[in-house]
Amino acid sequence: MPKMKTNPGAKKRYSLTGSGKIKRKHAYKSHILTKKSTKRKRNLTYFGQVSKVDEKSAKLLLAMK
Repeated sequence: MPKMKTNPGAKKRYSLTGSGKIKRKHAYKSHILTKKSTKRKRNLTYFGQVSKVDEKSAKLLLAMK
C-alpha cells in the first residue's frame, strides 16, 4: 500500500501543538482592514484551534491517523 501524502493546502494552513491538537489562523485578516476595529484585528491575530467536528478531516488531510 502506498504512503499517504500530506495535502499541500492543509500543510500551509494547519500546524500541530505539542499535545496533538491542530492550530489554525483566523480568517478576515488579509485585506480591507480600515473598517475593522483595532480590537477585532488584534483578536484575529492570535491562533485558534480546529473544532472537534473538523479535527478528524483535518488530520486526514495532514496524513495522520
